[in-house]
Amino acid sequence: MTSYTPTSENKFTFGLWTVGNIGRDPFGGPVRDVKSPVELVHLLAEVGAYGVNFHDNDLVPIDATSAERDHIVRDFKAALSETGLVVPMATTNLFTDAAFKDGAFTSNDPKVRAYALQKTMNAIDLGVELGAKIYVFWGGREGTETDASKDPITAIKRSREAMNFLCEYALDKKYDLKFALEAKPNEPRGDMYNATTGHMLAFIETLDHPEMVGVNPEVAHEHMAGLNFVHGVAQAMESGKLFHIDLNDQAFGRYDQDFRFGAVNLKSAFFLVKLLEDNKYDSSRHFDAHAYRTEDYEGVKDFARGCIRTYLVLKEKVAQFNADKEIQALLAEINANDSSTDQYFGKYSSKKANELKAQTFDREALGKRGLGYERLDQLTIDLLLGVR
Repeated sequence: MTSYTPTSENKFTFGLWTVGNIGRDPFGGPVRDVKSPVELVHLLAEVGAYGVNFHDNDLVPIDATSAERDHIVRDFKAALSETGLVVPMATTNLFTDAAFKDGAFTSNDPKVRAYALQKTMNAIDLGVELGAKIYVFWGGREGTETDASKDPITAIKRSREAMNFLCEYALDKKYDLKFALEAKPNEPRGDMYNATTGHMLAFIETLDHPEMVGVNPEVAHEHMAGLNFVHGVAQAMESGKLFHIDLNDQAFGRYDQDFRFGAVNLKSAFFLVKLLEDNKYDSSRHFDAHAYRTEDYEGVKDFARGCIRTYLVLKEKVAQFNADKEIQALLAEINANDSSTDQYFGKYSSKKANELKAQTFDREALGKRGLGYERLDQLTIDLLLGVR
């Protein structure tokens, strides 16, 4: 039996806002006391995390003085040094303060848009100071409740202008930094711009520096829209744009639940881990999730350990899947190729096209062939249930 003890190679990270969540929701107040960033760093070290990520105001309150900011950062650095935790990613809170009630980069108020850029530049400086190599952008308020309020083409242009400006800022400062854009279909806005990972991938190609911008897909955000998260991540990986990932879980079609990784859709979580591990994903495995509101801080530790343990268990199951002779034989049969059509694939030529048009196919035989997917899926279920 594997010990399921995390190592630095796993790169498991949590945000200050995850283990620091105090259990407030729209229908009830906090159930846990506020812990300081230093306390949360030590909590994460206790559960075996590799790193800690933060929004600017998770660490430094929005109204802190310069002296207060320096004191907080000094204490945080000391906690990182004491525990050995690192800061792989940072981001900006552009959604909590009332100034951003109609968005940040897409706000109709130019003063808000300018303030959002200022706040983000300062937050980028803070992230880089603490070692972050990835900077995430989640447009929590970038959207509408009524399309009468904003022209969507104007909003897209404002988003592009902001990202181009901030890319130039990072380049001008010679920061070793990449940006990762995080999509969400709705909540807290009625509808949010660039609602899915696919939207973000298309948007990135319109930027002045697409090479330094990728995506940060989140399980819950895609499941809210009823999408297959594994497919979205695969598209990002195939295009070389998976810079970061947010792992959690979510019942399809619900509000943003941010459950412990693997808590709801275990088979989907398995195929996600398989995709990441088989393709040697090497960035942070970031758990952007929250403990149940029923928990005290011992329960928060249970939650964090559970995220890590589930990933490692599923990683072991991936290795079993890849080594299972019956499963692999079935996959080989499913993907069998007698090489009779190899000459038709690859780069186009008129000769190849003409030969393919002249080829005769037994359409009825193609349609009658059973593919064995039921058996394959049940073998996968058996493996996950521990009976193989």
